[in-house]
Amino acid sequence: MELLYVTVIGAGIGAVVRYLIPGRRAHGMLLLPAIGAAVTSALWVGLLWLGLTFDGGWIWVISLGAATLASIAAAIWLARARERGDRRLLHQLSGGKA
Repeated sequence: MELLYVTVIGAGIGAVVRYLIPGRRAHGMLLLPAIGAAVTSALWVGLLWLGLTFDGGWIWVISLGAATLASIAAAIWLARARERGDRRLLHQLSGGKA
């Protein structure tokens, strides 16, 4: 049951990061929440296999912290990659005039 809770919280963190980091137009509305949920749930299960207990505090801190960092990194990287790709495509389509 805790896996469901932590996954939903991870998705919520991704949704909040979407609106805190500039460059929202560079990616879809559900991408960052999906990244947050996936990172949180995968790390949660991995930490359980390593012996941490679900009622301990560290498993929550590590899982949700990793979701936050992954969502922030993805938001920044996607915005920069999209901007570079758009500039490259504009240059290509304009025949080098833009």
